[in-house]
This record gives sequence, structure tokens and C-alpha cells, in this order.
Amino acid sequence: MLSADEQLSELKRGSSEILLESELLTKLKRGKPLRIKAGFDPTAPDLHLGHTVLINKMRRFQDFGHDVIFLIGDFTGLIGDPTGRNATRPPLTPEDVQANARTYQDQIFKILDPAKTTVDFNSRWMSQLGAAGMIQLAAKSTVARMLERDEFTKRYKSGQPIAIHEFLYPLVQGYDSVALKADVELGGTDQKFNLLMGRQLQEAFGQEPQIVLTMPLLEGLDGVNKMSKSLGNYIGVNEEADSMFGKLMSISDELMWRYFDLLSFRPNAELASLRQQIADGRNPMEIKFELAMEITTRFAGAAAAEQARQNFSSRSQRREIPENIEKKTLTIEGASLGVAAAIKQAGLADSTSAATRLIQQGAVRIDGERIEDIKTALEPGPARLLQVGKRGFAYIEVVRST
Repeated sequence: MLSADEQLSELKRGSSEILLESELLTKLKRGKPLRIKAGFDPTAPDLHLGHTVLINKMRRFQDFGHDVIFLIGDFTGLIGDPTGRNATRPPLTPEDVQANARTYQDQIFKILDPAKTTVDFNSRWMSQLGAAGMIQLAAKSTVARMLERDEFTKRYKSGQPIAIHEFLYPLVQGYDSVALKADVELGGTDQKFNLLMGRQLQEAFGQEPQIVLTMPLLEGLDGVNKMSKSLGNYIGVNEEADSMFGKLMSISDELMWRYFDLLSFRPNAELASLRQQIADGRNPMEIKFELAMEITTRFAGAAAAEQARQNFSSRSQRREIPENIEKKTLTIEGASLGVAAAIKQAGLADSTSAATRLIQQGAVRIDGERIEDIKTALEPGPARLLQVGKRGFAYIEVVRST
């Protein structure tokens, strides 16, 4: 077991803010396992590496002997989180929530230790609270306090409607901390208002206020925007090993360190050693191989990761794959998108007919697999590596037009 100061040093890595750091150190020095909470609304069935930033930090708490609660917001998911929204978020149906919640549990245990993880659902206590309890909870805050939230302030000033139920979201998330008696709550920087509401409500209910630890939003493969399925710059947790490995190898050398800080489980001392090795002349590509191997092994297994490494090395040695590949989002109107049309949309052929000829010539591959049938179609899903000829490459994300 690391000392309290050593734990704090590791836990601070990559974090944006700890409120309050002195309180966390005091709790750690008590030598008792802390109750660590992070909530996830099951708004979509698949997780990407951006989602795992919080889960990775939960794993670090587990490594230090603390109790982790992965809270699935099946109740808050029915409300709709207003974070980052300039309009009311459409609520999910109960069926959507339950289906997505099941897939979350399958994915998180690729990171968290199942034996040391409690999976809970906030409907367990919120369903019992009832109308009277909800009114009492609403009385714990004010409209003025809610309008301090940036999203609400902007919408109020611009005349955008704010539904009454949206004010309930931070209250319910805060009450989750009361129900769980959380010592620490983790969340993204965009969740700060909700996390602080937990501290406020715990004090109102006579509990010691939780520590708030916020994590930054992970940049996607473009190195600019946050990782997002809608932007096509993401790496899915359930992607094939070859695709995951290749995408990780495509990131810039600068972004590599950001990924090390937020996604790697290597201790700070090891990361410092890797940085020094580059300063001493080691090729950054070799360091990036270590990152890609660690992440791909975590999600696809050691054997698949090693095969992906060999495949990537083989292609690189033949100069088949450049180091930095552009990411493109392609849109479809119907159920799928033909490969020929995808090639044209991606700018790798001047026309659909030219793309069709390339397919017939055996010059087109997707994720390394040669496409021979001109009728092959792509459906919406994780980004895939499209190769046309020896020099045409793009990571393509197929999405439905809105």
C-alpha cells in the first residue's frame, strides 16, 4: 500500500481539479478504504476511450485499496443530462436505458476489477423517494443557484426554454452521493456543477462532504476536438485489435503523452523515464508502440494485441501505412453506404465509377481486408481504416445524415 502522499501524487496525474485536495489527503491519511463514486447515464450502447478516462481513475483508486461504485444512472437517464446542451435533451425510454446499461457492464470490466467493483443503479433509491421526497429535495436548492450553471445561464439569456425537470438533474445526481455516502466523486470538467451539488446536499443531510475530482475531456484522434462518435475521431472500446492499434499509432507525438497521462496505468516514474529516453534520442515511434500495446491488450487481449502489432509493423515496413492518417466522417441516407460511394466521399477517387474500377482491380482494403465485391456496403459504426491503392488512406466513420 502506498502512503497517502504517494497515492495523492498518482491520483493527481491527468486530473483537472481536486476540491479540496487538502480534504482528500486528510481522508487518505485515515488509512480506511474510501467510497469512490462515478456515475454514467446509459445514453448510448458503446463506450470509447474518452469515456474510460474516469474509469481508469477509478481503477487507480481500486489499486490503492479503495471501494469503487460504478453508478448507472438509469433514473437520471430518463431525465436527460443538460450538460453541454443548448436545448432540452430528449429523454431515453426505459427500454433504451436498460439495454445500454447491460452493455456498459460488459465493457467496464475490461478495466475495473469485478471482485472489487459495486455496480449500482440510482433508480434503487430514487424510485422510493416519491413525489413528497422529490419536493423536499427540490427545497434544498434555489432557482438562483441553478442559474449559476453556465448552460442554464446562456439559455435563459438567449431566450431558449429550460424545462423544469432539467433543474432536477443536478439535484438527483447530488442526492446519489447522499444515498451512497460517497467520499469522492469523479466526473468530467463539464460536470463540475453537478459534482459540487453533491457536496452541498451531503452537508444539508449532515454528511461529511465528498471530494470532487474532475478529469479533462480526452481529445480525439484529430488532437483538437474532444473524442466523440459524432465527430468520427474516436476509438471504440470494442473495436477490432488491428483498428485500435492502428488508430493509436496514428496520433501525433504530442498527443501521445496526453494519452499516456489519461489512459495508461504506468506509474509516474515510468512515464518520466520514457520522456527521458526520447530526450536521449530514442525514436518516439517506439514509445508509441508501447502505448498502443498497453491499450490494445487491455481491451482486446494480449494475443490479439501482439498480432495487431505484428500486422502494423509488417505494413509499415512495406510503407503501406503512413504515420498520420486523416479522419473523415461519411454520411448515408439509407441503411448503408456502398464502398464505392464511400471511397468517393472520402476523396480517394474522383468518381464512383473510378472507385468501382479500383475495387474490381483489388486495390481497396478495409481494416486490412481486401474488398472484392463491388456491392459491399458499410453500415454506421466505429471508424475503420480505408486503403485505396498504395498511398490512399483514411479513417472513415459512417454516420446517418440528420
